[in-house]
Amino acid sequence: MKELIEKIATEFETFKSDAELQTEKGNKAAGTRARKASLEIEKLLKEFRKSSLNESKK
Repeated sequence: MKELIEKIATEFETFKSDAELQTEKGNKAAGTRARKASLEIEKLLKEFRKSSLNESKK
């Protein structure tokens, strides 16, 4: 589970930097990368939720 949390943090940092590039500098490619990262974050968070529920049932 610790590895999953690290993946989420890494992906969020990627999202954050690309989103900032898009909003501050109008970088369209960064916007595309940010949207892709947001989808990956969504998948990871769903995986975290499942894992967290399994851990709490133990």
